[in-house]
Amino acid sequence: MSKMFSALKVPNYRLWTAGALVSNIGTWMQRVAQDWLVLTILTNHDGTATGITTGLQFVPILFLGPFAGVLADRMNKRKLLLITQSAMGIFATILGVLVVTGTAELWHVYLLALGLGVASAFDAPARQAFVAELVPATELPNAVALNSASFNLARLAGPGVAGLLIAWLGTGPAFLINAVSFGAVLFSLAKMREEQFQPTTLVAREKGQIREGIAYVRKRPDLLLIFALAFVVATFGLNFQLTNAMMSTDVFHVGAGEFGLLGTIMAVGTLGGALLAARRGVPRMRYLLGGAVGFGATALIASFMPTFFWYAVMMVPVGLASLTFLNSANTMIQLSVDPAYRGRVMALYVVIVQGGTPFGAPLVGWLGTEFGARWSVGSGALISLIAGLIAVIVVLRKNRGPREPGNGFFARHKPRILIPASSR
Repeated sequence: MSKMFSALKVPNYRLWTAGALVSNIGTWMQRVAQDWLVLTILTNHDGTATGITTGLQFVPILFLGPFAGVLADRMNKRKLLLITQSAMGIFATILGVLVVTGTAELWHVYLLALGLGVASAFDAPARQAFVAELVPATELPNAVALNSASFNLARLAGPGVAGLLIAWLGTGPAFLINAVSFGAVLFSLAKMREEQFQPTTLVAREKGQIREGIAYVRKRPDLLLIFALAFVVATFGLNFQLTNAMMSTDVFHVGAGEFGLLGTIMAVGTLGGALLAARRGVPRMRYLLGGAVGFGATALIASFMPTFFWYAVMMVPVGLASLTFLNSANTMIQLSVDPAYRGRVMALYVVIVQGGTPFGAPLVGWLGTEFGARWSVGSGALISLIAGLIAVIVVLRKNRGPREPGNGFFARHKPRILIPASSR
């Protein structure tokens, strides 16, 4: 099997990837349908309401994320994922039934988005850390990259299918299809062979474990840099489900089909970035920084595009840069973190990446409503670009100064999950 797909030789990981692909297609369908439902059916193109809906899905991670990380370190991750995936399927079913029967109201969407956020808060750190139990350490960078490829392959199909489905039948069926798609993940989890899992030790229940996780991150300047950059880019820049909806309706005056197409076109770039990451193997700091700067620059250019066609074209490099950044951040963290802390650190990372959305999404939506959709895209891009450039300066200055042993990536220390030289 080629280096690009080497992790797929592991049977449990093949099952996981197949189930996740089906489920992610459904998830992207729901994301498109939910934004369209709120923006065009339940409100009169209210970007703020759409931003609030998005934000409610991420509020729980702010409060529950650290505890969810401790739970992921303590509990059998497969059992935890069976619970969280089932809960998310139930919420999608309820919303689909409400929409199909014509009884859905805005407060219903708010409440179900919040419920989905609670389930996702417990799901995310367990799902992130679970990958390390499916493949050997030498295959972990490839597995993380292929996860991104699977996610973005679904992103290619999901928005386009959702756009067509909404145009033909309305938003309700998209929610119901997403509910059914969770069955694929549940099936894959049930069929995995436990004896093929990578050895892992569950952390015993003790007081102060959340504080231990935070202290572990505070001692790692490399993690602090990644977390800070990820927070800024995710909070202010990565709101394209919202901003693309506003650009489609308010600037280019196109329908649901074209809105869904934007997500599909952007996924071409993100899929390309994921496959390139799978070929690269072990990530480098330059990919992280280049991805952040590249994302800010290309998104800023996109905000000035005069037509829908050229805006859509710019979604390809935007997607490529954003995936390069996110994949580098995820893999660098997983490879360098002590396994006993992986659940807690990944939970904190998810809090950083997703926790700013309750503030960023409504702010971006308000900017679009008050000043126009181009402002919502351009302002987030400019903030991301500035943050990326500042991070570049910090790294360059740190690398020129005296090196201290064990001082994260700045000191070029080896990851705690050691990678044999043959796989580097």
